[in-house]
Parts: sequence; structure tokens; C-alpha cells
Amino acid sequence: MQVSADGYCAGPNGELDWMTWTWDDKLEAYGSKLTESIDTILLGRKMADGFISHWAKVAVDTKNREAHFAKQMVDAHKVVFTKTLNTSDPMVARWENTVLAKGDLVEEVNRLKNKDGKDIIVYGGSNFVSNLIKHNLIDEYHLFINPTALGSEKGLPVFTERKKLSLVKAEPFACGIVVLQYKTEPVQ
Repeated sequence: MQVSADGYCAGPNGELDWMTWTWDDKLEAYGSKLTESIDTILLGRKMADGFISHWAKVAVDTKNREAHFAKQMVDAHKVVFTKTLNTSDPMVARWENTVLAKGDLVEEVNRLKNKDGKDIIVYGGSNFVSNLIKHNLIDEYHLFINPTALGSEKGLPVFTERKKLSLVKAEPFACGIVVLQYKTEPVQ
């Protein structure tokens, strides 16, 4: 998850203009390696359309340096968590390799986690990810700390309650981003 140095994943109105998008080759390789270990992507409804349509466009542009990563995103099984969309929506009809999860969040995620396969990755907004965290559904975090603090603007937080984490690795990159990898501590 991309976060500001002061812990927000978006500005107060969902703005992402503070993020560092000039990733160096080493950081892009980190992102690609992370996605090679997955076969399923979890998305919240609010992020799904922009995410899916963006990577579908990039994947067909073979000259784009992100085309390989985009193909991984398009080919992966995607699960969109929603209470409002249904399969007859035109937006959903054009989403490749995507299903809707309309049931209880905890039950749906635990069912997915118990299936055979590779890792699951989450790309989602503040509310979706915060709910996953609240219900202890995330086993490992890769927080991409951007060299920006939103300060008095505040923003949308990722963590809305105390969470004990164990540092696995901290890795700085030339573009100013530091990736902090954490495992979750067992719930007591």
C-alpha cells in the first residue's frame, strides 16, 4: 500500500497527487517480484473500475515499460468486494478474470485464504483496507512510504486502530520511497 510519511493512503478527498510515480528500476522490480508470488487480487468496489480498466489499457501497449506488470494484473483472478454492484452491471461485464464478493467480508476472505493457490494481494482504498486490518485478515504488509507528509491536510488513514507488527525488512529506493515489510503479530 502506498502511504504518506505521516500514515495516510489518500488526501482528505481521496487525492493521490502526493504519491511518487517516478519509480526507479529497482523499485519496479520489487513491485514485480511481489506480484509474481500472487494469483488473486482483492479490491474494494470504489477502486475496482479505475484499477482494472487502467491495467487493461497498459497491458495491450507492448511498448509501455509497465506492460509486463499490467499483464500480471489483468491475468490474475480478481475479487471485488461490493454490496452495490451486480453481475449485470455493464462495468462488471468488461472486467476480465473478476468475480464479485457480496457476502460477509471475514467469511469471504477466509474462504479465499483457505483455497489452494499462491498468495493473495490487496489493492484497495482506505475504507476497504482498514476493514481488512480491523478483522485481522492481513498477514503481511508492504507499505510504500512516499517522501510526502500530508500534515494539516490530514487524509484517509490505513490504520484506524492499534496494530502490533513485526518488521521483516526496510528497503530505501532512489526515488525517495522506503518500503517497510511487516508481518502481523498474533492476536491475543
